[in-house]
Amino acid sequence: MRKFLFIFLAGFLLTSVSQAQKIGYIDSNFILSKMPAFNKVQQEMDKYAEAWQREIEQLQQQADKLKQDYKAEEVLLTEQMKQKRQAEIAKKENELRDYQRKVFGYEGMMFKRRQELMRPIQDEVFEAVEKVSKARGIQIMFDKSGDLVMIYTNPVHDYTEYVLEELGLASDRKNTPGARPDSALVDDPANLPEVGEEPQEQQQQPPARNTKKKSNN
Repeated sequence: MRKFLFIFLAGFLLTSVSQAQKIGYIDSNFILSKMPAFNKVQQEMDKYAEAWQREIEQLQQQADKLKQDYKAEEVLLTEQMKQKRQAEIAKKENELRDYQRKVFGYEGMMFKRRQELMRPIQDEVFEAVEKVSKARGIQIMFDKSGDLVMIYTNPVHDYTEYVLEELGLASDRKNTPGARPDSALVDDPANLPEVGEEPQEQQQQPPARNTKKKSNN
């Protein structure tokens, strides 16, 4: 009984604390897409990938040529010569596979080069998120683009635009509901206008009375 009561109280306290914390989220993929430095990294990585892919294709062509030559000359070769040629083919194929893993494998040259180029950009985004979180009193900031699956997100808690402003960037979604959340102005999501809803017009004034005097017949 005591154990159950302790678990219940602990869960209640954790829930109370989590409710007291102000949370928000950002879309890091959207932020990165607006950064010229990120687009430059993407272009540079495409060039690296093309160059490495050409080298791999050259190794593949060399391996294919060794196989073709062996098949064409196989009937003329002694057993010892066959074994030697087969060993050369196996060596070239192993060289090809090793280079593929070295370049495109887990933590390979492609991964390390991208990580190296992205580190300054990620640091810049992190610093902007940190500044926005401190300025807006956010205790927990989630990343909508991360591994964490966010099934539902209220636009009121979206601080992506604030981070873009901190980075000196602008986006094309400032007119979307919730893109510029402000807890001081929008406390209740129900107060947000619907998409496409126009502001209410001012109350129409009563028509002016006709003051023209009637002429006597």
